[in-house]
Amino acid sequence: MAKATKKQALGRGLSALLKDPSNDITSAKDKNADTIIGNIVELDIEAIEINPFQPRTNFNEETLRELASSIKELGVIQPITVRKLEFNKFQLVSGERRFRASKLIGLTTIPAYIRIANDQESLEMALVENIQRQDLDPIEIALSYQRLIDEIKLTQEQMSDRVGKKRSTIANYLRLLKLDPIIQTGIRDGFISMGHGRAIINIEDQNIQLDIYERIITNQLSVRATEQLVKNFHNTNTIRNNAKSEELPKYIKKGVKEFSEYFGHKISVKVSKNGKGQITIPFHSEEDFNRIKKLVQSAK
Repeated sequence: MAKATKKQALGRGLSALLKDPSNDITSAKDKNADTIIGNIVELDIEAIEINPFQPRTNFNEETLRELASSIKELGVIQPITVRKLEFNKFQLVSGERRFRASKLIGLTTIPAYIRIANDQESLEMALVENIQRQDLDPIEIALSYQRLIDEIKLTQEQMSDRVGKKRSTIANYLRLLKLDPIIQTGIRDGFISMGHGRAIINIEDQNIQLDIYERIITNQLSVRATEQLVKNFHNTNTIRNNAKSEELPKYIKKGVKEFSEYFGHKISVKVSKNGKGQITIPFHSEEDFNRIKKLVQSAK
């Protein structure tokens, strides 16, 4: 208890130091910077603004109230992280749920780690720290990865090092962004899981994606059942594609018609990609065979 009281007193002391205009810290080289940067400081909540780079977009009101109740009883156990913008003005890097919950119960100060970072560094810190949280939905994580690629110019290998995830894991999240937006919303709202999404993404046509999504919802399909549904679609599609690829050239179609009329039977022809082929003439009896034989001989 004595240690906690000492830490709180230290935080209040640093807070007073930050409010002194003569000690305004704008870089790590400034006087008292080593005292402030990286330490826990009790900051006025009104001096902190929301981070525009925050990857989380959904805040469940019920869980916020539960967190607020916990903070009311126990205090803010894990400090938020902020970056210093200007004199006595800060911006959230991580910990927005704790920040919102603290405001909800009327707290005027909140413990915070202070960092100095430019916009790009702040964005990277916010994205990386939030990706490592357990309460982001798969689409929020995917969007955070995409922002690291688009705005920070990180490769998947670099992201793998920063967030401690395998490159294949990162790739699986990013692929979710190829899903129809309706399906992405379904994942965010918990109607289907990431596993369902990973199965659906194997189909490129978004109209068919939506058809399968509706079947999952209507029939409450498991991930395994969804994978089988997608597999069946591919098998059927392969048969259709093969049938199209086996469609005969016009000159053979014409010849087959003439052969069929000449021999009195439906003649079948198979043609390979290199242009070689095979003609099959069916017969129904010995008498029919001899009839066809005579027709062939007479054609010599």
